[in-house]
Amino acid sequence: MIIEFNLPTNLTLLRIALIPLITAVFYLPWAYSNVACMLIFLVAGITDWLDGYLARKMSLETPFGAFLDPVADKLMVAMVLVLIVQQQASPYLAIPAAIIIGREITIASLREWMAEIGQRAQVKVSQLGKWKTTAQMLAIGMLLYREDLLGIPINYCGYGLLYIAAILTLWSMINYLSAALAVLTAK
Repeated sequence: MIIEFNLPTNLTLLRIALIPLITAVFYLPWAYSNVACMLIFLVAGITDWLDGYLARKMSLETPFGAFLDPVADKLMVAMVLVLIVQQQASPYLAIPAAIIIGREITIASLREWMAEIGQRAQVKVSQLGKWKTTAQMLAIGMLLYREDLLGIPINYCGYGLLYIAAILTLWSMINYLSAALAVLTAK
């Protein structure tokens, strides 16, 4: 199989390259490192949306791109959640972060297994998964920013959204596992 490097795939690779950058900036002893991290995460989120949009719009979808896109997303989310939990060490943050990371590992493994048995379509991304991702990305952005903005406690809003994301994460995981179980028990 030939790996094609087109614009959508390059955007996905950029998202992966942003992971060490956001990690380095996170630890900089600079008053605005939180703002810079939030902006880098925002760029990563835009590339996530843009690579999928361009791949569909320009008919540039490839097997490699389809594989790499969710890997890039999961790497970015897991790494940034680890950074945030390390910085704001609290079980109230660690628990939803662990739920989200654990779900990502579980569903990625489930998708791989379902693909092995020719049933990957049974665990494709759902609308609920998209809502989960939106809540998760907003929460992470807020938790990276941390500071109040116009009197709004952004960090607490981030906590709230992270809990919403964790609930949606569990809900979507149950849906995926139920779909997979239905396929497996039917055979």
